[in-house]
Amino acid sequence: MEVVGRVSGRRSWSDAEKLEILAEAFRPGVRVRDVIARREVSSSLIYTWRKQARLGKLGGVAPALPAFAEVRVADVAAPAPQPATSTSGLICIEFPGGVRVSVDGSVDAGALARVLSVLR
Repeated sequence: MEVVGRVSGRRSWSDAEKLEILAEAFRPGVRVRDVIARREVSSSLIYTWRKQARLGKLGGVAPALPAFAEVRVADVAAPAPQPATSTSGLICIEFPGGVRVSVDGSVDAGALARVLSVLR
């Protein structure tokens, strides 16, 4: 006995089947390629059907397919500089040649060491 996994030739899909497969393939958390393998559908058909559904060319109600949302980036004003309330913890390092580095007590020691090694 021989078991054939796929039948050669063209298969006809009803609009209801197409919509069901699309809904399954584009459900959140589902990989399209898993549905393609399980349903034995080519990837090109899935995306053709999705386009047809978006254009309203498939009968019935189109499944809720993912869509892109418009995003607008607003101009954000830079925060106003905060006045220094105290100079405690402020370190000023002056190098020959006029280079001056000023840091406060919250500076990352490793970052400061790298900067100072470059300036020496």
